[in-house]
Amino acid sequence: MKKSLFLIAIIAIAFTSISFINKPAQVEYKVVTAVESIVPNGFGRSRMIMATEDKDYQEFTTLRSDDKDSDEKNKSKRDEIRVKNYEETKLLNFYNLGGIRFQNIAANDAVMTSKINTMISEGWELAFVNTGVESEGGKGDGKGIFITRYTFKRVK
Repeated sequence: MKKSLFLIAIIAIAFTSISFINKPAQVEYKVVTAVESIVPNGFGRSRMIMATEDKDYQEFTTLRSDDKDSDEKNKSKRDEIRVKNYEETKLLNFYNLGGIRFQNIAANDAVMTSKINTMISEGWELAFVNTGVESEGGKGDGKGIFITRYTFKRVK
């Protein structure tokens, strides 16, 4: 009798394990974007942004082909694409009137670290980080941003 119960338990465990293997994990992603101004004299704006509403990209997508006559133009309006519900966290600019401000950079790091730690405590995992800089770079350059996108994922 003990051997039969033991065998049934082993079969049940094996069956349960196989059923988990066949089910792909469902994950969701969330992007947090930090935009930090590199405009001289502290005139720029720096923010950390995260959308709090979802959008379906398919509503704004057009399928293109070689047959231009059969292609339908996507009629989406900017207002339909725009997200009106988002979280905005103020950050400090890299520059002030005295030049580059290292305390501002450290403050931004502390705020962004807090956001990352909060996301992780909510079950998110930091999956990717992408950065970029946009600057005119010409004579008298007065424009520029440093952008960082943090992509998080978690099991649904």
